[in-house]
Amino acid sequence: MAQRRFPETAYNAVTIIGAALAGVCLATIAFLTGVELLQQRPPPYIGLISYVLLPVPLILGLLMIPVGMWHELRRLRAGKPASAPVLVVDLRLPKHQAALILFVGVTTVFLLLTAYGSYRTFEWTESVSFCGATCHQPMEPEFTAYQQSPHARVRCVDCHVGSGASWYLRSKLAGVHQLYGVLTNTYPRPIPTPIANLRPARDTCEQCHWPAHVAGDKPYVHTYFTSDEDNTRWTIALLMKIGGGSADRAPTGGIHWHMYLANEVTYVATDSQHQNIPWVKMRHKVTGEETVFVSTEASESPETLQKLPADTMDCLDCHNRPAHIYHASARIVDQSLARGRISTALPSIKAASVQALDGIYPSTAAAMEGIPTTLRQYYQEHYPQVATQQNDLIQAAAEALKLQYSRNVFPHMRVSWKTYPNNIGHMTDLGCFRCHDGKHVSATGQVISKDCNSCHTILYQGTDPTPTTFAVTGLEFEHPTEIGEIWKEMNCKDCHAGP
Repeated sequence: MAQRRFPETAYNAVTIIGAALAGVCLATIAFLTGVELLQQRPPPYIGLISYVLLPVPLILGLLMIPVGMWHELRRLRAGKPASAPVLVVDLRLPKHQAALILFVGVTTVFLLLTAYGSYRTFEWTESVSFCGATCHQPMEPEFTAYQQSPHARVRCVDCHVGSGASWYLRSKLAGVHQLYGVLTNTYPRPIPTPIANLRPARDTCEQCHWPAHVAGDKPYVHTYFTSDEDNTRWTIALLMKIGGGSADRAPTGGIHWHMYLANEVTYVATDSQHQNIPWVKMRHKVTGEETVFVSTEASESPETLQKLPADTMDCLDCHNRPAHIYHASARIVDQSLARGRISTALPSIKAASVQALDGIYPSTAAAMEGIPTTLRQYYQEHYPQVATQQNDLIQAAAEALKLQYSRNVFPHMRVSWKTYPNNIGHMTDLGCFRCHDGKHVSATGQVISKDCNSCHTILYQGTDPTPTTFAVTGLEFEHPTEIGEIWKEMNCKDCHAGP
């Protein structure tokens, strides 16, 4: 028998299996570490595999080595014969040499293929197709909206997971519960927004966006159409006061004052979607000065509100639908009219289109039949001559509406633009007015303002689609239709959100 290089106690099944297990894990960790070092933006899952998952069997294998040796030592001291050789290799024999070379070669190829397969498997689990299409029915609304969003080229995991093993582990544990819901058909309809479990924006959004460097003002031009017979075009040009988040780089006023690095805004929400915010605190990090605002309509006392869990405001409190946007029916029709996909030559087409889109349909298939039928019936009833002479325009409008319906409404999941509040702006949801409602007052009488000019200046408003003159100092808002000054007392959503 060939001379053994290791102690006699090392030659037992437990020790040899432990050594093999540790070797395989160590080789896989080395391979994945190399992959991570060579990639500029390595997938967040590699760290989990290399530093969390694989070390467990590696340590187990290492522990098996001394345990096997200890057990073998007890056998020898008890006078029992040594364990039968598990494997005897004599490199002086040509057959053993050939067998060893074959074994090493096959094992190396197997390890490489296993490591590559493991990497590709975890790479697939972080792909957009895995997140959006694997569970087709429950995720169809979010995946469809995502594909039409400004973030359509950003991977789901970059926002919902981010880098690091701990958040990946949390997401996968949540995924197990979600998988059970899909398999048992017990998942909620609609899928709730995971506000309580969202990762802070500094770990996700701010990897690309830099709040400290947001600066200056930004012009916006919006085109609306009124619901009269002429579909009157109404254009409003705004200068949005974007502001900045750092006094070192930009002015700190305007909208992004909330993200000014010297400020910390915390708030208490009493509902799961953070639409009812009765308590707000602003703290200056440098001076330590604090101001607490409490809504005059709060049902709880200030002392009770102060004891409730508070959230620190970040990007996602306003930009809460950055990649899953469902557009309001009126806005969809406005955009289609402005782009010529629906003809303004059809009388009252704005009102008729909104009515068709907002119809209650039991399924998408029913909507695809119901939208054209609703439009035709509208014109046959109100404008029979138009229904006969402009049938092609009516049909084209119906096709445009059907496309937009399929992107924004999903009856099987009970999802529409009314399901998830969008906190940017204040037209169809509370948005800014959750806090900027003129009703949040401090102990000294300071009020969180509802003044429109805090966030934007109106440069132009009227029926000219291409205005050439602007009021640089700003205009007072004028409602496109005559409603008096009631708009000063009501929130926009009270009318524009519909029934």
